[in-house]
Amino acid sequence: MTKDESTSTQHLEADECWKLLRGVSVGRLAVWLEDHPDIFPINYAVDHGTLVFRTGEGTKLSAALADHPVAFEVDGVDQSTGVAWSVNIKGAAQLLRTTEELVDSFSLMLFPWESGRKDAFVRIVPTSTTGRRFTISEPTEWWTVNSRAPHASDE
Repeated sequence: MTKDESTSTQHLEADECWKLLRGVSVGRLAVWLEDHPDIFPINYAVDHGTLVFRTGEGTKLSAALADHPVAFEVDGVDQSTGVAWSVNIKGAAQLLRTTEELVDSFSLMLFPWESGRKDAFVRIVPTSTTGRRFTISEPTEWWTVNSRAPHASDE
């Protein structure tokens, strides 16, 4: 872990990022959709240095499997200490197709939150894993006097 002295941000090593990823089950998948980015919440599991999620036919699946890389982000905060963290994964999404891959995926305990068919298991193979940890600033550090000043109505 390295520390940026100017902001007290700690840059996390990959093994610490994966430890944090294993402790959370929901993150955000960013994909490129035609002419713009889009973001989808997904529940996922860590599997041998990759992430696996389950979904059904539709926009998320087709965009994830297109010829563009994907990004994945998850974060958390310890309310008692005020220390937050964020982990980002960038890489390629691949549909699990072989019988062996599909059988292995059943041991991951991926249960969709939303009802409906979620027959596609997708693996994100990382090309980049980055993370950071930082203390959340007190509002007095970023709130200005004008933050509480009356504003003109929107009418």
